[in-house]
Amino acid sequence: MEVLIVDTPEEAAAFAASAVLDGLRAYGTGSPVLGLATGSSPLGLYAELAAAAQRGEVDFSAARGFALDEYVGLNNTHEQSYRQTLIREVCNVIGLPESGLNVPNGNGETVEQIAKQAAAYDEAIKAAGGVDVQILGIGANGHLGFNEPASSLRSRTRIKRLASQTREDNARFFDGLDQVPTHCVTQGLGTVQEAGRLVLIATGSHKAEAIAAAVEGPLSASCPGSVLQLHPDAVVVLDEAAAAHLKNRAYYDDAAAGLQFGI
Repeated sequence: MEVLIVDTPEEAAAFAASAVLDGLRAYGTGSPVLGLATGSSPLGLYAELAAAAQRGEVDFSAARGFALDEYVGLNNTHEQSYRQTLIREVCNVIGLPESGLNVPNGNGETVEQIAKQAAAYDEAIKAAGGVDVQILGIGANGHLGFNEPASSLRSRTRIKRLASQTREDNARFFDGLDQVPTHCVTQGLGTVQEAGRLVLIATGSHKAEAIAAAVEGPLSASCPGSVLQLHPDAVVVLDEAAAAHLKNRAYYDDAAAGLQFGI
């Protein structure tokens, strides 16, 4: 795992975008395949990717994107559905066509139907050749996607109950807590780990405890983010506030400085 700590959220966005672009070059074999996270943390990263596209460094016009998750029971035309959120915050920003955006289907007549749709989502990712780079945020309780604490570290895309804290955190986007769906369809932790590179960006002191548990704590379902420790190419980009609880800070800074030859 590579841990990069910078002064500001703006610097974190720039470095995280560079990690995404490097990952696309390393793992992409054709049109880019991106794993897409919602939330406030990746917004600056997406703006940096848009700037890179404008400079001609990358072309997302034929890219495919796979969302991490979607609410159950929320119509995909609802403004707070993750399909609509990603259209606003990614497609319209980096130039990813809406036709290339894939989002789990959280609607159905029965639980069994939604579960089958979740399994089909995993198959769609495989059919696309797999995700080249998965962009991630982390919840204050350590969740990745909507894999809440106690999620299996090998889980696949499935229906998941949202934790109370997650619903409370997301209530600001709705007209009150009672309007926040109770369930979601989320890529599993096992699904996420199949991406070529993972790039997690976190900023702010409210993420510091979760980051410390994910990066330096034991590998545990109690902190789903700790699954990053199993991935051979995981990049974690933090601002100073999010890195505040890390114990091995000096080593991360030394490692980020790179090798010095000729000494």
